[in-house]
Parts: sequence; C-alpha cells; structure tokens
Amino acid sequence: MPTITEKILAKHAGKKQVKPGELINVDVDIIMCHDVTTPPAIEMLKKKGIKKVFNPDKVVVTPDHFVPNKDIKSAELAKRLRDWCKSCSIKNYYEVGRHGVCHALLPEQGHILPGELIIGADSHTCTYGAFGAFSTGVGSTDLAAALATGKLWFKVPETIKFVINGKLPKGVYSKDIILHIISDIGVDGALYKAMEFTGETIKQLSVEARMTITNMAIEAGAKSGIMEADKKVIDYVKKRTKKKFEIIKSDKNAIYTKIKKYDISKLEPIVAFPHLPSNGKPISKIKDIKIDQAYLGSCTNGRIEDLRIAAGIVKGKKIAKGTRMLVVPATTEIWKQANKEGLLDIFTDFGAAVSTPTCGACLGGHMGILAAGERCISSTNRNFVGRMGHPKSLVYLASPATVAASAIEGKITDPRRYV
Repeated sequence: MPTITEKILAKHAGKKQVKPGELINVDVDIIMCHDVTTPPAIEMLKKKGIKKVFNPDKVVVTPDHFVPNKDIKSAELAKRLRDWCKSCSIKNYYEVGRHGVCHALLPEQGHILPGELIIGADSHTCTYGAFGAFSTGVGSTDLAAALATGKLWFKVPETIKFVINGKLPKGVYSKDIILHIISDIGVDGALYKAMEFTGETIKQLSVEARMTITNMAIEAGAKSGIMEADKKVIDYVKKRTKKKFEIIKSDKNAIYTKIKKYDISKLEPIVAFPHLPSNGKPISKIKDIKIDQAYLGSCTNGRIEDLRIAAGIVKGKKIAKGTRMLVVPATTEIWKQANKEGLLDIFTDFGAAVSTPTCGACLGGHMGILAAGERCISSTNRNFVGRMGHPKSLVYLASPATVAASAIEGKITDPRRYV
C-alpha cells in the first residue's frame, strides 16, 4: 500500500518496501549543480583529496544565479564551477549563452525522467516531481557526499495527498492553485512531507503548469512535491531524450498521513502579500496597491507558456507611467523561442526590459533589485523580508497574468479584465 514516493525511495534503496520515518541510503540518478551552492561542495571535496565525481554523466551543471557575472566574487564562483567541470570531465555543463535557470533547464534538456531520484543543492529542486520523480533540495555538504559516492541518506517522508478538481476559471492558473493551497495549510503545513498532487485539474494542466505547483512545494515546508506521470509527461520526455524510464504510481489503497481536497472551479486569481508565500488574498479583496516593478521570470514562471500568457495581455498596450517591468526567460532556448514568436518585441513595445536567462532579482542577486519602500509584483516563489533587495521593500507573488495586468495599470490588477 505504498505511495509513489515510498516506491521510488524503496527502489533506490534496494528494498522491497520502506515506511515513513525509516532512515535509508539511496542511489542518486541525477545531481543538479549551480554557481552558488556547488563551489562550497567543491572545496569540501578538495580538502578530502577527492578529485573525481562518482559518475560525470549523472551530474548536470549550469551557472544561473549570478549570471552574467555581476561582480568579481560572482565571476570567481563561476570560474571555480567551470574549472571543476573540466577537471572532472562533466559534459553536461551549460555555459552562459546556452544556459538557463536550473529547474527549467534540466527538464527542457531531457535530464529528468519519471521514476528517478534527483537531488540538487537548491531548495526548489522539488520542481522535477512534476515528472513523477522523487526530487529534493540538499545542502552543500550533502551535495559533496553525493558527488563523491552517488549515494545519500534520507528519512522517508510521510505523504499528504492533495486532490484538486474543477475546471480552471478564466484568468486563473496553476500559480493561483499553489498559492491558494499554501495559504490554506501555511508555510509549515507540509513540513518534511511529500506533497502528492492529483485530481482532474492536474490532468488538465500542461507539464509546464504542473512544474509551477511542484516548484513551490518547498514553500509549504515540504521535502518534495510529486505527481504521477501521464501521457503528457511521457510525450514531453520522449521529445527530449531516448533514455528508458519507469512509470511509478501510488497504490490505489496507499496510506496517506492526510488527504486534502480542493474544488478550484470558483477560484480567483491569488496574490501573496509580504512577507510570506502563505499570505494569499483573492484579487477581488485587493484595493489600489501601487507597484513600482513587475517581474516576470524565475524557475517558477519563466517558461514559454508563462511568457505567452503575459504577452497576450500586454500586446498593443503601454506600461503604466512610473512602473517598470522586467521579463526574464528562464533558459536560452525559451528566450530563442520567445524571440521567434515575436513575444520579445511585444514586451519591448509595451515598455518592458528583456533579460538574458538568470535567477537575478528573484533571490536579490542582481538585475532588478528593489530599493527601500518599493513594491514589486512578481511571478517568483518567495517574498521574504529582503528577498529581492532592501529589507524595507515589498514583494507580492502572483501569476504571470496578474503580473502583466498590474504592469498595465501600475497597481495590483485583476487579470481577468484583460484575458
């Protein structure tokens, strides 16, 4: 009676079955590395005299947080990463110019498969659960251990099942669903749990939209977010790789620590107020909140589907006076596709600035940092104090549609008026 998470963990631990709370050692299929948390792991390996990784083909690396390098320190981090990849013969290294925000890049490039166990030294590694994989973030120390051995220990998490039904209303998107759920259960509502998402609504969503939901599982304190792989996922994966994979599903009588049910047929666009992703409010209850900046991008909502939604709203319009908008495609391929479709022209004609792929302002890195007192409506995943700049700045989380509509009016705006 195991869940999908328990089955994947058991398989990778070489066991017939595992139970929540059990400590296990597992084999890791893919390790994701980027320019912020990997250099400390590299130093740990050097101190131990470890000059190789367990399997270069199972390590995927991209600089994404501080690129293009914003200063000498970030340039040194990127160089350390680059040199290490060369010395360890890591072929899956995505240099600036063909790089991308890690959690958008790996699925796009065919590195994520159903049934796999994936780790990355980044909290939003849970994104890959949209493909029916167990995927979670780890610290630099655990990253170093996994790079050296190909193994890592876990405590098997309990699973909360989220059953989401109903047809998405006009102007409401997967970002609104996950903001609604986090607002309901709180930022610790799934602490060290696996969040398993299912239901008719999930089936209706595109693969990209599903990734938005699993991406933000960590914002509820979860160890992972996961969905069973269906035909949409299989088609997405087969277009990008010829590698074989196994579809793993929860038993029909699987045991969950809790089951939460949602009918989203009447859900409104949601905006999470500062300073927590759980501070979600329906758009109908929000009045005249002026914004200084609108930010479209990140591992949460910087994919081509997100850009198309926002471009459809701002096309033929002009940005509000006194407001600025930043558009950051999540990967080089997304940038190229958006350019091919004319989306970048739509954004620049609107009055937005378009960037090369980068995590950038999402983590307060660069290219969009906020000053004291400034307000930003953002398609990113976190709005903690000082997350995007000055501690006295304010970040509001929303869907790409809400971000775009707000840029038109210069205040937080209901996107349903423009869809």
